[in-house]
Amino acid sequence: MNRETKKVLSIIFKIAILVLAFGFIFQKLSNNNSISDFRKLTRAISSPDVWIVLIGLFLLMLLNWTLEALKWRYLLQRVEKISTWKAIESVFCGLTWAVFTPNRIGEYGGRVFFLSPRKRIIGIVSMAVGSVGQMVITNVLGAFALLWFVATFMELNLIINFALTFVVAIFCSFFLLFYFNIQWIDGLLSRIKFIKPFRRFFSILAKYKKQDLVRVLGYCVTRYIVFTTQYCLVINLLIPEIPLFSMVMILLILFFIQSALPSLDLLDIGVRAVTATYFFAFVTDQEVAIMAATACVWLINLIIPAILGSFFVLKLNFFGNPRN
Repeated sequence: MNRETKKVLSIIFKIAILVLAFGFIFQKLSNNNSISDFRKLTRAISSPDVWIVLIGLFLLMLLNWTLEALKWRYLLQRVEKISTWKAIESVFCGLTWAVFTPNRIGEYGGRVFFLSPRKRIIGIVSMAVGSVGQMVITNVLGAFALLWFVATFMELNLIINFALTFVVAIFCSFFLLFYFNIQWIDGLLSRIKFIKPFRRFFSILAKYKKQDLVRVLGYCVTRYIVFTTQYCLVINLLIPEIPLFSMVMILLILFFIQSALPSLDLLDIGVRAVTATYFFAFVTDQEVAIMAATACVWLINLIIPAILGSFFVLKLNFFGNPRN
């Protein structure tokens, strides 16, 4: 393709991404009862308290995705050096893609198009390492929280509780073992004939040492604390009578279950709301407030960043080196 054709196609791709993203966002926000419920519930609360929480949620959202950008930049050190700002741009751009793609798979494309063309596939593999790290934290903490939930709210005999504890221990050990030996994947793939020609893309896995993986996991844990705090702030605003420990443990279960369910980001609010109301029903009867709290965090954590990321979509260059 000549230069003019590439330029035209690039413009078409950008317009298509923005139309899809804003179309999905508009459709979901135009008929969202939970967000309306949140506004109604907050009318009975002191206005300064509501604004303090909302500003806190917004600042924590920025912190959350900045931490993700720092993790992404760190993972790319052995692939391609990028600035912190460029990492932030690519993360927000990826969130714009994520809202209309299943399981947020578009997030990979949104990020890697900020890399040099030859580094993009390797960049996807590097990003997957970070995703695995986040999954490990979500699954390990979520499994232990589920064990607490069963012991607290389910009347099961000692043998069943012991068996569940054993299963959780094996489950968590598997995830930790897999993550800290992620280079095994490179070795396994090298033995598969039809994958051998593409092994150079996966060889980056062998370059991540234990200390690198520990640091990445540190970013994942910090992010986990940040978005757990967001939920705690808004739930405590609407339902202050829920004990903090129970609130946190149920949130860990929600993150665990939601991470295992395939969905679109925009449809994910329904999944989140149903899951949240089921588990929180054990500690409160304020079902509407729980759904409203979930919708509020969803709006601030995913929809606002997706809108912000639309500005960075315009900077993408699909056929060559992205502009700085």
